[in-house]
Amino acid sequence: MRDWWLRTLLVLQRPRPVFAALRDDSRESAADRSEPVLLIVLLAGMAVALGSSAGARLADDGTYDGLLIAVWAFLAGAISGLSAYFGLGAVLFGSVKALGSQGSYRRARHVLAFAAVPIALSLVVWPVKLALYGEDWFRTGGGDTGTGGALLDLVEVAFFLWSGVLLVVGVRTVHGWTLARAGGACAIAVVAPVAAVLLVAST
Repeated sequence: MRDWWLRTLLVLQRPRPVFAALRDDSRESAADRSEPVLLIVLLAGMAVALGSSAGARLADDGTYDGLLIAVWAFLAGAISGLSAYFGLGAVLFGSVKALGSQGSYRRARHVLAFAAVPIALSLVVWPVKLALYGEDWFRTGGGDTGTGGALLDLVEVAFFLWSGVLLVVGVRTVHGWTLARAGGACAIAVVAPVAAVLLVAST
């Protein structure tokens, strides 16, 4: 289990050995990495929840103080993180399966989780945000709407792009595929949910 905690950090520097280790999909190996996976999912979910439009409006009506925002971030993060873990994991599993993968749904979820480490790491930006703008981040039209806020948002976008790159690296490494094949599988996994949301929104 200690090895997988170390690999959770190593994936940021040397991702290929970490994803190669995911080829061992035995019950014992999956159990060893279950706790790091859970932590990644929760932290990444919190990062997504805090950066969402709902998070940006929490303080508009004045009922949310710092403590309630922290509780909301944890609960909303758990819901969004687990939903993405199982939902996007299923879409990723379907896309790699369609391109010839023989791997399991569990392994697809674990590849997705370790690729999300940069998103979880993006939480380090929040102390800076709060130090500069306080609760304005959770209020419509706050002081964070200027250039400084936009730059911090771009930093967070960079973390998400980093995760996208890691996802392609992960799929390519686990399956031994070409870059084009792995990129195609990841593109399907990303585009399909977005297309579904747009379709629902247009009806």
